[in-house]
Amino acid sequence: MGSCPVVEVDDDEYAKLIRRMNPPRVVIDNDACDNATVIRVDSIKKHGILLEVIQVLTDLNLIITKAYISSDGSWFMDVFNVTDRNGNKVRDKEIICCIQNSLGSDACSFPGIGNSVGIVPSKEHTFIEMTGTDRPGLLSEICAVLANRNCSVAKAELWTHNTRVAAVVHVTEESTGGAVEDPERLSAIKELLCNVLRGDNDSRMGRMTVCKDRTHTERRLHQMMFGDRDYESTVVGAGDDKPRPQVAVMDCAEKDYSVVILRSRDRPKLLFDTVCTLTDMQYVVFHGTVDTRDDEAYQEYFIRHVDGYPINSEAERQRVIKCLEAAIERRTTEGLEMVLRTEDRHGLLSDVTRVFRENGLTIRRAEISTQEGKASDTFYLSEMSGKPVEAKTIDSICRQLGEMVVRVKQSPLLAPKPPEVAGATSFLFGNLLKASLQSFRLVRSYS
Repeated sequence: MGSCPVVEVDDDEYAKLIRRMNPPRVVIDNDACDNATVIRVDSIKKHGILLEVIQVLTDLNLIITKAYISSDGSWFMDVFNVTDRNGNKVRDKEIICCIQNSLGSDACSFPGIGNSVGIVPSKEHTFIEMTGTDRPGLLSEICAVLANRNCSVAKAELWTHNTRVAAVVHVTEESTGGAVEDPERLSAIKELLCNVLRGDNDSRMGRMTVCKDRTHTERRLHQMMFGDRDYESTVVGAGDDKPRPQVAVMDCAEKDYSVVILRSRDRPKLLFDTVCTLTDMQYVVFHGTVDTRDDEAYQEYFIRHVDGYPINSEAERQRVIKCLEAAIERRTTEGLEMVLRTEDRHGLLSDVTRVFRENGLTIRRAEISTQEGKASDTFYLSEMSGKPVEAKTIDSICRQLGEMVVRVKQSPLLAPKPPEVAGATSFLFGNLLKASLQSFRLVRSYS
């Protein structure tokens, strides 16, 4: 079968008319499955529609336990089995209504997913994006700079991977509570933060952007890490002997697809991370299966590039593998998880991160937010060597931070993988691919 280019739906008046005549259909069924809510989505296909649907579900803190993906011709059909964070069916009427409104007829005018997806003007916050070389105390220095310039952090998210760091920070003026408007102040803040990101003997210059727009934070973090090429090398240090994700990319010449198979530890938002990466690398998922059980996740995708062709070189194959491995590893949940909740005040974040630094800890990931005067922050921490945090260090931090500490959880580093027999991985994926292709043939026959 010859390759066919993906048909893009342009945002012209004719395309809008077609979408209005064929709005997405969303069915939410709590009776079809014993242990999950089943959500079915049918829609006109366009590049990025799968990511849009997954983004809506994950932003509602729903856990996707199974998924079946199919794009036939110009139509997109998906089935998701989802639960809430407690493993229960979704029965909250407000959440169900939000899913219907986000994915149903009101969603037929989704903006196209390009460089400007999800970007809207904002007068509430100034958005600062930063990438650079990770080092202990970096977030503490960033927060100190912002506090000294009379800026408050309303929300922030920081990821680290392979010695690289990416952060998106929502900043407000301390005096007005709104976005930083003064160009001179913005310029001064940018210069100071660039100096912090530059560090010492950094062969790869840090980058920072100040803007008054916003985008989907987690997708933007993936894009920033990808742009910073965090996937190019794997840094192994103390405590990093955990098993890595297994990713294989194979040919399905019979149907002119490339088949991507992933096995990894399961965690929230894993599906978003992998589909986000494939989408931003300009690949289209035509068919797919996702299954999770016993803390393990299995994902399988039949893909082509947006030009209609499968992966056609070993270099491209290796790049896809490395990028998907990085996408899974960026959102780390290992190490010491510390959740803080307290009354917000100016300089709070600077003080908290200074305590971590003074106790010899490095921040591997952070989620920071404030709402109605309350600060709610989650940090994932480890020793600077990469080893788990010692009990005496945890006690010291808890004494210094006091009642604001509401949760401390030490996630043990996973045991190392047993030694693999040469060729075992390729044998495993080869058998998985054969089984997948057999199922694929039984389900559909494409001309």
